[in-house]
Amino acid sequence: MLPANCMKLLMMVMAATAAIAIVAVEEDGRIGASFPAGVLRLERVFPVNHSVELEELIARDRARHARMLQNFAGGIGNFPVIGSSDPFLVGFYYTKVKLGSPPREYNVQIDTGSDILWVTCGSCNNCPQTSGLGVELNFYDTASSSTASLISCSDRRCASDECSRETNQCAYTFHYGDNSGTTGYYVSDLIYFDTVLGTSLTANSSSPIVFGCSTSQSGGLTKMDRAIDGIFGLGQQGLSVISQLSSNGISPKVFSHCLKGDGNGGGILVLGEILNPSIVYSPLVPSKVHYTVYLQSIAVNGQILPVDPGVFVSSNDRGTIVDSGTTLVYLASEAYEPFISAITAIVSPSAKPIISGKRPCYLVSSSIEDIFPPVSLNFAGDASMDLRPADYLAHMGFLEGAAMWCVIFEVNDLGLTILGDLVLKDKIIVYDLARQRIGWAEYDCSSPVNVSITSGKDEFMNAGQYVSSSPRSVPFNLPLARTNALLLLFWELMIGSYLCSLTSMLLVVFLDI
Repeated sequence: MLPANCMKLLMMVMAATAAIAIVAVEEDGRIGASFPAGVLRLERVFPVNHSVELEELIARDRARHARMLQNFAGGIGNFPVIGSSDPFLVGFYYTKVKLGSPPREYNVQIDTGSDILWVTCGSCNNCPQTSGLGVELNFYDTASSSTASLISCSDRRCASDECSRETNQCAYTFHYGDNSGTTGYYVSDLIYFDTVLGTSLTANSSSPIVFGCSTSQSGGLTKMDRAIDGIFGLGQQGLSVISQLSSNGISPKVFSHCLKGDGNGGGILVLGEILNPSIVYSPLVPSKVHYTVYLQSIAVNGQILPVDPGVFVSSNDRGTIVDSGTTLVYLASEAYEPFISAITAIVSPSAKPIISGKRPCYLVSSSIEDIFPPVSLNFAGDASMDLRPADYLAHMGFLEGAAMWCVIFEVNDLGLTILGDLVLKDKIIVYDLARQRIGWAEYDCSSPVNVSITSGKDEFMNAGQYVSSSPRSVPFNLPLARTNALLLLFWELMIGSYLCSLTSMLLVVFLDI
């Protein structure tokens, strides 16, 4: 018989091993790291066949830009609406998060242009009850969660000036440029996600975070046709999800996404760093609220546009922002006109330039890849983002027996350049807050991704196989993973029993017990 203490130790080791082997699933992750990788799958909100008026799409972008440029005090900013009302296919991206105890699932838009995660409360006024997007709306209720707690005005995490003396609740108000808005209060509760523990081994994890509970919505947010449960803010400020989780030691201070542009859309969001040898990095502008980068020039067909570099210099009302919550691309007016002129000059021999709804368009009788030039956005750090014609053109129907393709970059008369999903799709995008840089690379976002959550390691995993820096690779196999876990338990039992028995014999010989 084994000594009691030895038996207890053996059982503890076996229990720890069993806990690691609870779940073996096909997910992305990184082994041998200080932090687990959190993985969230993305889905397209608008189905690929969902038709949306271009004017409505631009209005949505303008409205969110007002929110991006305001603070918690609720200041309103306006951006002009430019373009036609011709319909075309479009989508923005969301993920599913689980909140509360017991956990409930919410669909929230992935938004790198804002900081706060908020979802609709059950007590919300003027809030949609159904959605035209084909998703079920869920409503958060603090009374239904055993782990929920309200954030008081005196709580150090309360970053709002809107506190009610009567309720002592830390409140917020967001206003939008189209006169829509949302009001609510902050709560603390658990958020759930999968973490990668080893080779294709994952486990459910949770962490308390602060997020918003929306009690009132107005304007466009009340419309059912594009209703969703809330917004998943992934900005740099203290109350963003990534900032809270990293400060609590739950995840590294880096996250990545890969947004699939064709087919049914979708993609993946990783609370960690996606690895790819083709990724180029550019530094972030320091001390900025948003993910602001140093855009230095724009090239069309390899030729730098004649634009004053001062147009791209970051200031209070200028600069270049990377924002997954914006659909299109908005260029400062000083860069927009040279951009259109350069494209028109190149394609005029093969395409007929026209204006349709104040938008530059071209009548084309062959493939756009054969006629239209590549475009490069050149950033600090010798990093360029290469764009295909399909990244800045949209098919708007037919005219005079030819296909009509229109430029869907928009002009921003206020001087701010915003890079939205139009150029972020079909790319790995890495937001490295720890090193204050953003990286990107062309990628098929339907393929597995390699994920690292620390630096300086030579091993990584992807959704399909385990890979190291050596040529060896081991295909992922769920039954095999479970078998390996059982073998590990068996050998622990055998070796542990032997060591315990040996210890018992030694005690008898030397201590006469």
